[in-house]
Parts: sequence; structure tokens; C-alpha cells
Amino acid sequence: MKQERTLVLIKPDGVQRGLIGEIIARFERKGLKVVGLKFLKLLHDKAAELYSPHHGKFFYAYLIQFMTSTPIIAIAIEGNNAIELVRRINGATKPTESDPGSIRGDFSIDVTHNVVHASDSPENADRELGILFNADEILEYSRIDEAIIYGPEL
Repeated sequence: MKQERTLVLIKPDGVQRGLIGEIIARFERKGLKVVGLKFLKLLHDKAAELYSPHHGKFFYAYLIQFMTSTPIIAIAIEGNNAIELVRRINGATKPTESDPGSIRGDFSIDVTHNVVHASDSPENADRELGILFNADEILEYSRIDEAIIYGPEL
């Protein structure tokens, strides 16, 4: 198992619908650790940098407008295989393909208004975390239950 960090965003629709606690709780109940947390209004330049891989695609302008429309929550999450686990908890990007029990499967019906964003690779996680967090805003600590979650070292 590989210890990783990843970025999760609770998008404007998730914030406006009062899903912040529910979403964070799903990651924590899985055993993932919140190591950074921000409530912010995403500025246009940060949104453009964050979503630069999508620049030129038909949905890009609308995505930037949506993500800068109202506040979001940015979360740095850490744990073994955190990137893959977070993406499974979030569910498929297209809500029609999201399994019930996933965040998107339970709370979204639109591909843009799909409640959450998560990094899709270690490289993108590093890039995206660097856009939204300074190094001193991501904290190192141990959860008291880590030995139970991860078991003994082999």
C-alpha cells in the first residue's frame, strides 16, 4: 500500500446544498485523514490554472464560471492509496454511471454539478494541491486509530 495525498473539492453545488459534513465524513469513516482544509471563493485565475488540462474543451468556460460562482471547500486528504479510494468514494464523473452509495451516485444528476472534484493521478494531485494550498497549510499528524485502520507493519 502506498501513502498518498490528494485534493478533493466540494463544488459550489455541494456547499450550497449543505453537504460539507456528509462528504468529509465519508472520507474520514473510510480511514482517510484530512490534512488540510479551506473554505474559499475560488478566483478566476486559480480556477483556470486548476482546470488548465481542459482548456479549449467545449465545457471549459462554463466549468470556470460555475467553480467561481460561490464558495467551495478544498480538502487535502492523506492515506494509503488515497487517490484511488477518494475517486471510488466520489463515484464516476458522470452521475448516470455512479454507483449508489458513492457521493455522486447519491447526490448528483449533472456532469458539471456533480458535487465533488478529485485529483486523478499522483502528478495531478501534487499540481492541484500546490495551486490551492501553501506547504505550511498541509499538516503532519497521526490519527489515533491508524494502527487499527492499517494493521501492523509487515
